[in-house]
Amino acid sequence: MRDPRLARLADLLVNYSVGVNAGELVLIRGATVTEPLAVEAARAVVEAGGHPHVRLYPDELDEIKLKLGNDAQLDFVDPLLIGEVEKVDALISFWGGANTRHLSNCDPARQARLNRARAPIMTTLMRRSALPEGNKGRLRWVGTQYPNQAAAQEAEMSLSEFEDFVFKACLVHRPNPAKAWSELSVAQQRLADHLCGGKEIRFHHGDGTDIRFAIGGRPWINCDGRHNIPDGEVFTAPIEDSAEGTVQFRFPAVYGGREVQNVRLAFKDGKVSECSASKGEDYLVKMLDQDSGSRIVGELAIGTNYSVRRHTRNTLFDEKIGGTFHMALGAAYPESGGKNKSALHWDMVCDLRRGGVIELDGKVIGRDGRFQKSGWPRP
Repeated sequence: MRDPRLARLADLLVNYSVGVNAGELVLIRGATVTEPLAVEAARAVVEAGGHPHVRLYPDELDEIKLKLGNDAQLDFVDPLLIGEVEKVDALISFWGGANTRHLSNCDPARQARLNRARAPIMTTLMRRSALPEGNKGRLRWVGTQYPNQAAAQEAEMSLSEFEDFVFKACLVHRPNPAKAWSELSVAQQRLADHLCGGKEIRFHHGDGTDIRFAIGGRPWINCDGRHNIPDGEVFTAPIEDSAEGTVQFRFPAVYGGREVQNVRLAFKDGKVSECSASKGEDYLVKMLDQDSGSRIVGELAIGTNYSVRRHTRNTLFDEKIGGTFHMALGAAYPESGGKNKSALHWDMVCDLRRGGVIELDGKVIGRDGRFQKSGWPRP
């Protein structure tokens, strides 16, 4: 039986997020478990006059390569995958596998090696997506989470609870989801415009977080459902050598199917100078040592989606929680003015809702997870 909420989500992705036009080639990709949503997306693309190219893959493929592949196989750059990202007009990605921990016992060093081999694919995607609107070579892309059993279990919810959570976070429960995202976009743009006028931003909390970034001259990007669904953040790329201080992440940091708990990072001259974790520290260190850019912050963002209120061990949702900020170690998005390059892009989320403060050039703009100015995103 078709779930009408999946159809509404697919319509939002195809017609609002990437805006498929007649005659365009659209790549729809995800793990095999995401098939019901992939089918609805393909249906929506056809109805929009586009050409869907669907590629679904089993979870086990990366595990097989990591455990059985030799060095040459790990280093292989698949030209067909690069070709996809080079040729399509739009990309819709679905996240969610049958087992969220299927790579937990793979060698972290081999995972880092595989990441480096796939860097050209990420570079191509970022380069094309950064092209100005209206440029024929620009790639429009969006990704979302498919609500399945594994993700529900990770979030400590039943499947029906998780489905409700996902569709509400995506604003699919609203009478007109596209209009709801457009309204949030206006509020976020006001915040982004204000941040664009600042030179330094500071985040501090009594749990040990106190970190500053120089942001002068860098744009703040309004994330309003064009690249992620759910969305709800504004982000920039801080000046590469500016991060100073310490940040304590109480939410687990999840990357490559592994969970690292109680991450603490100390920064000096823009780079991670010290790192620790209560669980997964060895994995954390190997990921941060994979290349010259992996200890530098490529993205800095503030979460603004107050429909997302609980932590789920899923970065797509957790980084959007209204009242949080997050940073991504590694690759910067070119459109944010960032220059850092890396095979890594690892988002880590810091909760500011109880005792946290955001300052812009010494003035408080957020306290306890709420912005101080009216007209900005609010619960």
